[in-house]
Amino acid sequence: MTAINAKSSSNQAEGEPTALAEKDVAQCRWQWRDEELVLLAQKAIWRPSSQDLFVADLHLGKAEVFQACGIPLPSDDDRGTLQRLRNLCLKWKPKRVIILGDLIHGPLGLTQRLQADLRDLHIRLNAEVLLIGGNHDRHLQPSAFPQHPAFRLGNLWLSHEPEQPMDGREGLNLCGHIHPTTTLRQGSDRLRLPCFAYDSMEQRILIPAFGELTGGHDCRHRYRKWLVAEGTIVPWFDPAQSSRGSKVKW
Repeated sequence: MTAINAKSSSNQAEGEPTALAEKDVAQCRWQWRDEELVLLAQKAIWRPSSQDLFVADLHLGKAEVFQACGIPLPSDDDRGTLQRLRNLCLKWKPKRVIILGDLIHGPLGLTQRLQADLRDLHIRLNAEVLLIGGNHDRHLQPSAFPQHPAFRLGNLWLSHEPEQPMDGREGLNLCGHIHPTTTLRQGSDRLRLPCFAYDSMEQRILIPAFGELTGGHDCRHRYRKWLVAEGTIVPWFDPAQSSRGSKVKW
């Protein structure tokens, strides 16, 4: 297992890392054409030009959904997930937080406390909060939290599920839904980590799930990856990855 240097020979059309004034292992600046994005080890993306912060797949209320189905899963009422998001906003001070779908997990998890947290989320984060509706958000009433369809932001096409820009123009699709991970192998050891995953063929970057109780889909050879572990983000290439694709399940 060998991490590649952040300075790559790939061109801007396919995405190019850019040098930081000071090396910070918790972030990686990445260029796609005229779009500069900062990949964060907190499983979020910062867009400096508009001061937008992107996160995806919080799946709030998931523990309560399992509990309602008789599975004794411990819960902190999503305190951990929401506090991590608040800490990110305290550091980056975004004008807007854009959630790329699946803010909640299901109707059984919409407790009174969670509903109150959602109503006050913009106050907690001190920013406008915009939700692109995901497949799990169909149970969320518009009065509880308005949802928006996929839309364009500069050269970015923002969506929950992977899709091509619907306006007929080229763009980098930034999306969630997949919960990308990669598996590191050394001898008999296996370690699965969340990652950012870039598909140069589809011009798409997948953002890892922000929520604490989320699984993941193993992204293989077709993706360029940045691993996330212990507050660190690492550009990664694993030559031992299987050359065969895998079927996506979610």
